Amino acid sequence: IIFLVSVTIYAARKLPAPVALTLHSRTRVSSGSRFAVSTLLSYVIVGAGSFAALSALGLKWSQLQWLIAAFSIGIGFGLQEIIANFISGVIILFERPIRLGDFISVGSVDGIVTRIRIRATTIQDRDGKELVVPNKEFITGQLLNWTLSNQYLRITVPVGIAYGSDVEAALKILREVANENPRVTENPKPPLVIFENFGDNTLNLTLRCFSDHAEELWSITGELNLQIYKRFSEAGIVIAFPQRDIHFDPEQPLRIQIDESKSTICS
Repeated sequence: IIFLVSVTIYAARKLPAPVALTLHSRTRVSSGSRFAVSTLLSYVIVGAGSFAALSALGLKWSQLQWLIAAFSIGIGFGLQEIIANFISGVIILFERPIRLGDFISVGSVDGIVTRIRIRATTIQDRDGKELVVPNKEFITGQLLNWTLSNQYLRITVPVGIAYGSDVEAALKILREVANENPRVTENPKPPLVIFENFGDNTLNLTLRCFSDHAEELWSITGELNLQIYKRFSEAGIVIAFPQRDIHFDPEQPLRIQIDESKSTICS
């Protein structure tokens, strides 16, 4: 029995890797499919080894049927979530709505998929924290995969400049800042700058560009904002902020009162 258990554990750990390597070298199977095959192979080995160990203990199929029936009842009452996550894991491995390295949003968490297991998937957020999400959440819930079809993400940088500013010069600076950033790409579309609209206090401009560095989206946005601020300052273009004008009625007298207790003048 100990020998069978040892062989099963060793085979489950070591055998899937060479199988995946063989598929990679001799076939055109994608990385996601190779991962699915190797993962399922490890579970098949564990199942076969467990059945062999039980048979070595003298249990026959007629006796195992009762064990399987009892296990099925246990699933019906207490293991529903585990089985649901297991089946969802199989669906994920073959359907591949998410893959290793994908940048996804699930619930309120954004992060990169670092590990896919048959029961749960691990997501690492920007702070380096790892969130373990049951696979059922990806199948039955709402999932946003930013990099499912390609690695390009769009960055949008809105800028509001003061009325009276040189709009054409501001648009030129926005375009130059995007083109000079090495992590901004020309694919699938080159950077686009537009004069969006007339705001209450600002002339609203927008820079839209793409990058294939999904995990660095926020740092790229920060770099663009910093360079825009510097270039606007050098060009004398003012980034506007909300302002309010106060008007006095010249036809009405302005009443001034001196508050002696606080030594202030109130109007």
